[in-house]
Amino acid sequence: MVQGGFMFGDRRSSLAFWLGSAVVAAGVGLHLPMFLMARDMGYRLAGMAMDPGMLLGMALIVLGVALAAYGLLPKVAHGGHDGLATIAPPEDAPLMRAHWQLMVVLSVALVIDIMKPASLGFVTPGMRMEYDVGNAAVALLPFSALCGTALGSFVWGALADLYGRRASILLSSVMFIGTSICGAMPSFWWNVFMCFLMGAAAGGMLPVAYALLAEIMPTRHRGWSLVLVGGIGAIGGYFAASALSALLQPVFGWRIMWFLNLPTGLILIVLSPFLPESARFLQHVGRIAEARLVLAKFGAVAVPRQEIDEDAGGHAPLPPVVSGHLGTTAALTLAALSWGLVNFGLLLWLPGELVAEGHSVGLSSAIIAKSTLFAAPVVAVSTYAYSTWSTKWSLVIMIACTVAGLAGVMLRGLGIFPLLADPVVPLALLIIGSTGVISMILPYTAENYPVKVRGRATGWIAGCSKIGGLMAQGLGALALVPAIGIAAILIAIPAALSLVLITRYGHETKGRDLRTLEGRLQTARTISSSQ
Repeated sequence: MVQGGFMFGDRRSSLAFWLGSAVVAAGVGLHLPMFLMARDMGYRLAGMAMDPGMLLGMALIVLGVALAAYGLLPKVAHGGHDGLATIAPPEDAPLMRAHWQLMVVLSVALVIDIMKPASLGFVTPGMRMEYDVGNAAVALLPFSALCGTALGSFVWGALADLYGRRASILLSSVMFIGTSICGAMPSFWWNVFMCFLMGAAAGGMLPVAYALLAEIMPTRHRGWSLVLVGGIGAIGGYFAASALSALLQPVFGWRIMWFLNLPTGLILIVLSPFLPESARFLQHVGRIAEARLVLAKFGAVAVPRQEIDEDAGGHAPLPPVVSGHLGTTAALTLAALSWGLVNFGLLLWLPGELVAEGHSVGLSSAIIAKSTLFAAPVVAVSTYAYSTWSTKWSLVIMIACTVAGLAGVMLRGLGIFPLLADPVVPLALLIIGSTGVISMILPYTAENYPVKVRGRATGWIAGCSKIGGLMAQGLGALALVPAIGIAAILIAIPAALSLVLITRYGHETKGRDLRTLEGRLQTARTISSSQ
C-alpha cells in the first residue's frame, strides 16, 4: 500500500498503525474530563483519586501502542536480486520536492522532540507548589527524564537498524502521545515515572532522524542539511516551549505543557505519509520493491553495477567497520560524555559559583547572557564550516574550544591567572564549544557508520551524551559536586582525549559518498529489472 507516495507496507499493517494511533489518542482523551473538571481549582489534581475513565484510558494506550507496533514493525523479508542492474542511493541526485518535504517533517519532529525536555524548566515551579515538594525532590524530574532519554537512545537506535528508521520514529511518536497523560497524574511520583517514559519515548527520535536524513540526502547537500535540521530543532524546540508556556500556563496551569504531547504527537502521525523509509535500509534488508519506489521519489535511477563500483563517490573505500571505527567510536563516546558533563553539570553549576563569589543573581545572569551573545555568531560560522570546509576539523575545533574553556575555568577556579577574574571569556568558549559539539557530533556520527549499524551508532552517541548528564546530576543530587576548578580538570581529561582520538582516527566525510563508508561498497544491492 502506498500512502503519500511512499510504501507503507500491506493494507493490514497500515490499518493497524492508524487504528493503534487512534486508540492511543482516545486513551489520552479519557484523561481530559478529570483535568477540565478541576478548572475551578486552578487545574490542581494533587491527591485526587483516578476515576474509571482514566484507568480505562491507560489500558487503551497500552493496546494502541501494541497495535501501532504491529503495523510498523513487519517481519524483515529478504528479497533476491539478479545483478543485472543496481539502483544507486541518490548520492548525486539534485534536490527534489521529496528532499524538502523530508527536511520539513524531520524539522517538525525535532522541534517537538526537543520541546519536551525544554518544558521541564517551565513546569517545575507549578509542580513544586501543587505537590508541596522541595528542590531535591523536583530535581528527580530532570534526572528521571535523562534516564529515559539515555535508555531511549539505545533502544530506538537498535530498533532503527532492525525494523527501519521510519518505523522507529513513528512508534516513538505514538508512545509520545501516550505520555500526555502525565498532565493528569494526581501524585508527584506518577509524574516522575511518566517523565521517564516520556524521555524513553522521545529519546531516540533525534539520532534516528539524523540517520534517516544522512541516508537520503545527496552527498553535496548532506552536511548543511543535517546541521540545519538539527539547528531548527534545537532553536524551535526551546522557542516553542517558552512561547506555549507564556501563552497557556497562565490559563491552564503547568499541566497543559504535558497535555501538549497529544496535539504535537498527532502532527507527526498526520505527516507520516511524507516520511519515507530509508532506501539504503530497504536495500540492506532486501525489501527491493519498496526501495524502488522510495528511490524513484528521490531521483535515483538504475545503473550498471560496474559504474557504481568504479565511481562510488571518487574516494577509496574506508577500512572495515570494526577496525576502521573502533578509534572513532571511542573518540565520539568520550566527546559525548564530556558534552553531557559540561552542559548538564558545569554550565549549571557556574551561576551558583558566581553568586558564591559575591556577584548578584542578576549580574551572574547578565554575565552568562553576554557570553552567549559572543558565542552565537561563532557557532553560525562553525556550522557553515562543517558543511562547506571540513566535517572532521570543524568538530575538532569545537572540542578544542570546549577544552580551552575548561582550562580557563580551571585556572580561574584555582586562582592562578588574575586576568581570568572576568569569567566571560572561559564561559564564552564553553558555550561556543558545547553548542558546536552537540550540533555536529550526531551528524558526524551518522556519516561515519555503515547502514547496518548507523541507527545503533547514533543512538549510542546520543545516549552517552545523556549519561554524561546523569553523572553530573547524580553528583548534584548526592551533594558531591567538587570545587569548580577541580570539576573543570576532571571534565577536561576525557574532552582532551577525545580531541586527540578524533584528530588521529576521525574520517573526513565532507563530499564523501556514503557508499564508500560501507568498507567494501556493499550498500548498493542488485535489483532485478524484471521484479
